[in-house]
Amino acid sequence: MSYEVTVEPTGDVIEVEEGQTILDAALRQGVWLPFACGHGTCATCKVQVLEGEGDLGNASPFALMDMEREEGKVLACCCTPESDMVIEADIDVDDDFAGYPVEDFIGTVTEISDLSPTIKGILFELDKPMAFQAGQYINLKLPGVEGSRAFSIANKPSDATTLELHVRLVPGGAGTTYLHQQLEVGDTLDVSGPYGQFFVRKSDDQGVIFIAGGSGLSSPQSMILDLLEEGDSRPITLLQGARNVAELYNRTLFENLDREFANFTYVPALNAPEEGDDWQGFTGFVHEAAQAHFNGRFDGNKAYLCGPPPMIDAAITTLMQGRLFERDIHMERFVTAADGAEEQNRSALFKRI
Repeated sequence: MSYEVTVEPTGDVIEVEEGQTILDAALRQGVWLPFACGHGTCATCKVQVLEGEGDLGNASPFALMDMEREEGKVLACCCTPESDMVIEADIDVDDDFAGYPVEDFIGTVTEISDLSPTIKGILFELDKPMAFQAGQYINLKLPGVEGSRAFSIANKPSDATTLELHVRLVPGGAGTTYLHQQLEVGDTLDVSGPYGQFFVRKSDDQGVIFIAGGSGLSSPQSMILDLLEEGDSRPITLLQGARNVAELYNRTLFENLDREFANFTYVPALNAPEEGDDWQGFTGFVHEAAQAHFNGRFDGNKAYLCGPPPMIDAAITTLMQGRLFERDIHMERFVTAADGAEEQNRSALFKRI
């Protein structure tokens, strides 16, 4: 059995199988709905039900309050239709967004490497090509782990049958623990994607600033490799932050790109270099490195931020103090069940895309 869900104001009609969420059906049919976390905690995918009925699913009470439930609001990532429905969504799709539909893939592990003491690089060979925009992410289904886990794609889109992930070990995290300690070359995993609206606005000819920390380097790596491969001539700057040299992974890759491409600049920064690091570069946090490199002025650029929340918050403050406006700042932030409540109590100055 399936149901028809009409999305207003666009008029798109999607077929939703019994037990399937509205968001999953929409993304698989190339119909964009806003979303972020994908598991009911961030409220980004909140829509208004105009007609019909649906099961609310595991929507967090922080993301969907009792009053909103009574008003007929649902979270598209949790709601499963129980009849034909008409919903109204706040849809604002960037003209640069390609809107590739989500598909299912089988990924075979071809290589596992230690990028840093806490981050592994995992390469998969996909059973068919995946069309995606640099900066998007995929979901992995892991044996014995409930739900799915999201990871940014680190390879460029032209490597369509390759999937490169940078996975940081999260203490107590079931998914990352499995990937670090149990996954072996030759294993196969179920992959779905692409997801997300974190991508370079290529129609805008302003300079491009990437600020990355930890495994947040993965999306900027994909975006930079894609831009350089296409011969993009605008100024591109990558500022990569880490604690020490051991955590500053893929440094050689970007140093080589810096030498090869006149329009690309690589600025690494360490906030806690160790005695044996013999560090001659910038010492401090990555937002401080950005401020120093651009002399406190960022106007004339678009910025893309990817990393831990404290880094993103500090970078936003620095960029805005340096005369960069909200419309020119984009970020990737995954919201977990643990911090969903906190996110709902914060002022959302920026869209989490």
